[in-house]
Amino acid sequence: MNDIESSKQALREKVWRRLIDGGGAPADSYGKIPGFYGAEATAEQLAGQDFWQRAATVKANPDWAQLPVRVRALKDGKRVYMAVPRMASLEPFYLLDPESLGLPPEEAAEKKGAAQTARRLGVESMEPIDVVVCGSVAVNRSGVRIGKGAGYSDLEVALLIEAGLVTDETVIVAPVHPLQVIEEDIPETEHDFSVDYIVTPDEVIPCPDRRRPPGVVWDDLTAEKLAAIPVLAARHRARP
Repeated sequence: MNDIESSKQALREKVWRRLIDGGGAPADSYGKIPGFYGAEATAEQLAGQDFWQRAATVKANPDWAQLPVRVRALKDGKRVYMAVPRMASLEPFYLLDPESLGLPPEEAAEKKGAAQTARRLGVESMEPIDVVVCGSVAVNRSGVRIGKGAGYSDLEVALLIEAGLVTDETVIVAPVHPLQVIEEDIPETEHDFSVDYIVTPDEVIPCPDRRRPPGVVWDDLTAEKLAAIPVLAARHRARP
């Protein structure tokens, strides 16, 4: 583990402990994107924002923490693209279409429900995305975030940027518990993206320093990571 990753891991450890000890999330949240208390109120806070109300398409992680946001999006008539867990498919996104769910939104938006009823799509079959909802362990007020360390959220966004589906018009948000909002600097690498807004149950925090990669940073990907993510392996082989 290099110095940047060591610093990020130390911040994760600190926030997981603070969140659990402070009563912000269940004790089993350690090592995960935390399913924090107040996630439903956070979804309501997000739903009141102009950029959300204008949005037709939302991309969200499959984490439990983002379930209320996915449900709210479906109830608000928005198409939801949800990453297949670990992007373990050449078609790495589910499409949840509120007009043809086949299940109540609360069930369709869960991992199990999506696997049963949603269509799987490759990026070439997707439409431009208006709002990206990213799971986070910690985020600071500049908009720099860290996940649990697996890198899937960064890769999903990079893939969508490279495909022209996440653009400068796309709004990226991090729904979190207030205890996940930190004052410390978070080290960044070339493949990291920042968020435009932090959303908690109590407030919406605009983040001034937008940062996004131009696409997939191929030199950062190990052979093991490429082998584990079929869509990236296929795109890597097709590169000139």
